[in-house]
Amino acid sequence: MKNDDICALSTPAGAGGVAVIRISGQNPLTYTEKMFTPSGKTAVKDFEPYRMYPGEFDAGEFKDFGMAVYFRAPKSYTGEDVAEFHVHGGVAIVNGILTRLVELGCRPAERGEFTRRAFLNGKLSLSSAEGLIDMINSESEGEIRAGYSLYREKLKEKVDGMQAALKGVLAEIGANLDYPDEVEEEGVKERAAATFAAVRTQMNELIGSYAVGRKLSGGVKVGIVGKPNVGKSSLLNAFLRYDKAIVSDMAGTTRDVVEGTFVYRGVKFGLRDTAGIRESENAVERVGVERSKRVLEEADVLVVVLDGSEKQSGEDQEILALTEGKNRIIVANKSDKGGNADGKAELEISAKSGENIDKLTEMLFNRTIGAGIDVNGEFITQQRHYEALRRALAALQRAEAALAEPLDMVFSETEECWRILGEITGETAAEEIVEEIFSRFCVGK
Repeated sequence: MKNDDICALSTPAGAGGVAVIRISGQNPLTYTEKMFTPSGKTAVKDFEPYRMYPGEFDAGEFKDFGMAVYFRAPKSYTGEDVAEFHVHGGVAIVNGILTRLVELGCRPAERGEFTRRAFLNGKLSLSSAEGLIDMINSESEGEIRAGYSLYREKLKEKVDGMQAALKGVLAEIGANLDYPDEVEEEGVKERAAATFAAVRTQMNELIGSYAVGRKLSGGVKVGIVGKPNVGKSSLLNAFLRYDKAIVSDMAGTTRDVVEGTFVYRGVKFGLRDTAGIRESENAVERVGVERSKRVLEEADVLVVVLDGSEKQSGEDQEILALTEGKNRIIVANKSDKGGNADGKAELEISAKSGENIDKLTEMLFNRTIGAGIDVNGEFITQQRHYEALRRALAALQRAEAALAEPLDMVFSETEECWRILGEITGETAAEEIVEEIFSRFCVGK
């Protein structure tokens, strides 16, 4: 059986000004007493919770001056007793203190074990834990906001409300099945139908928010496509405001997909500068062209680049045909040389001078997030939640259809809908789902 007391570095690994080592379990103060000598008169056993105490840490081979703090259960991150050592952030110092803790009987924590204990002790839901890891891994304000909404249990509140409504239906149906002479069936069905309609509206709103929420959380995928030598690489560099892609007058310079990211209005945009799409005898270039065609399928939006200084070619027309019906913005590059590519383009730009790049960026935002969208709103951002809601909605619709049948059929489908909703918060989630989510965490969280 694993030791109940765990320890780990909670700040990033590597040299730094301060490192925080966290201990959680039944006896974190035991290790503190053995390793920490307070500077003042208060003994470790008499520490007031949530107060920092300065003193000296003894790692056996060396000593370090720092601070210790005690968090008493259940008012701690994990819901257990927790102690934290705040020491100097040298690699050897951290390793030495962790080694000493293990020698004293404390077990090294596994990935995400602190947060898993918080979940098991009711300190946060499974969806909140997912929001936390999203915040830790965030690269844009949009990702932070999306993660924070989950972390602060906004989704849990809505799911709990839907589950409570369904529980009321289950209670009424159960009463009718047990006491059919006292609880009138038609009245139960009428009230159930009204509840189902309200819950279905909430589910559809959440499901509908996923298209934008996924992009706020994971970023918008932008594919830059066009024939060779129209300025796709120059456009990528203009978006990034530095030279990421090689720019050359020689057609076919870009042989593979070149990627880069930028943040606009808090949303991350992931750019993919593709190899020019054309027929080629060069085997390497052909591979690049095939990868470029995959970008056409994976991108949230395409920027189709035409050469505004010349008439459309057969290659241009082929690319326009390939992207027909997709979410795309057609631009005529090289406006500094004049022309609008036979009037096909929505916007004239110059990747070289930067003309209208800001307008194009705004168009990307509007075509993917939406001009009137409040990015501070609440959205479904996790595919797991989206799929669970879709399955729950299907069960709810079966329950609605079953209202024409005996109530025991309605009960079964309603209970299934309630159970699926519980997967989102963790109330009914399978162990493998829980394991997968906490495996995404680092060791110290």
